[in-house]
Amino acid sequence: MNGRERIEAACRHEEPDRLPVDFGGGFQTGMHVSLVYRLRQALGLDAPGTPVKVVEVYQMLGEIAPDLQDALGVDTACLCGTGTMFGYPATAFKEWAMHDGTPVLVPGDFNTEAEPNGDLLQYPGGDRSAPASGRMPAGGHFFDATARSGPVADETLDPADNTEEFVPVTEDERTHYAREAARLSDRTDRALFCTFGGLTFGDIALVPAPFLKHPRGIRDIEDWYVSTMTRPEYIKAVFERQAEVAVANLERLHAAVGDRVSVIQTNGTDFGTQHGPFCSPATYRDLYLPYQQKVNGWIHAHTPWKTFMHCCGGIEPLLPLIVEAGFDILNPVQCSAAGMDPRRLKKNWGRDLVFWGGGIDTQHTLPFGTPEEVRDEARERIEIFGEGGGYVFTSIHNLVAGIPLPNLLALFETVRSYR
Repeated sequence: MNGRERIEAACRHEEPDRLPVDFGGGFQTGMHVSLVYRLRQALGLDAPGTPVKVVEVYQMLGEIAPDLQDALGVDTACLCGTGTMFGYPATAFKEWAMHDGTPVLVPGDFNTEAEPNGDLLQYPGGDRSAPASGRMPAGGHFFDATARSGPVADETLDPADNTEEFVPVTEDERTHYAREAARLSDRTDRALFCTFGGLTFGDIALVPAPFLKHPRGIRDIEDWYVSTMTRPEYIKAVFERQAEVAVANLERLHAAVGDRVSVIQTNGTDFGTQHGPFCSPATYRDLYLPYQQKVNGWIHAHTPWKTFMHCCGGIEPLLPLIVEAGFDILNPVQCSAAGMDPRRLKKNWGRDLVFWGGGIDTQHTLPFGTPEEVRDEARERIEIFGEGGGYVFTSIHNLVAGIPLPNLLALFETVRSYR
């Protein structure tokens, strides 16, 4: 089997010839740019000081280039748009350095300004005349979105203000997806993992709209979460308009890329915490499920693509609804959260959901354990989730900065032993 066949077999709940692996296919399965730099150096892929491209400027994820994909046995390829979380294009890359000196390449409009305390501000569209929309704390490794909206006034609230970013995909963007899908499909044998805007409802990373210069509506994180309980009809009106645009854009996307895509992410909203669900099943059914069904239902009716749900936390009580909403794949499979025991998940939900993740704990084991503990946990997860198919190995969310290199190498050595 090649990588594409391996991923697609796993998505059919079949056991492929060897362990399917994803790192960097999506923006929740990647690596911090500093890790990519250190890994490339350790593997002898680059000369010292060779910068690594930042492919996602919000989380500062590094490019998993084809030579690194080969070295790690990656079976996926990333198909994404031309924009960034801060509203400027990912073009005209220039050199920059992380606070620890890691040499990187960032888009030409990447525009930071240091505050007296050392925090770095990022601006929407690279425009410093607009309020800063991102902040990297002094000594930090990625940006947080900043809320720029004022107090919420119910008498002036208009759902249209929270949907200004949901617009028809441009012809240029559609052409980009068509060209990239053809290139990746023809030049690699990896499964195409598609990231496409506007498909996820209530993703709190997107609510503040760091890509808009002057966002309107409910854009503060606390206000948004409160509004899901106090203003549910407003939230539903936002989601209704978003779903309408999303389905129309999916039609245009499918016309551009056809059946080349294997997997498409249709959720990035987190519904869980370390201790259990973030919302009740009743709230999920009322507020989110109908709109997720519209998006996932259109995909299943018109394409062979598999729908990918990224959702952190202890969400086991929501899994029946997640299946009902039409999701094929669950990521990151946060086994350290309440109710997310890997054996129980595989036994109870392995027929309904593909587990894409769960391979190593990135909160505890990988950053703070020993190399042998890393190997043991990765082997255990592969044996549990991989039995009978329906599993793609990756870490529990992105690999974060500061992971000891011996632990990182131990992880990938273990993965290679199943290849």
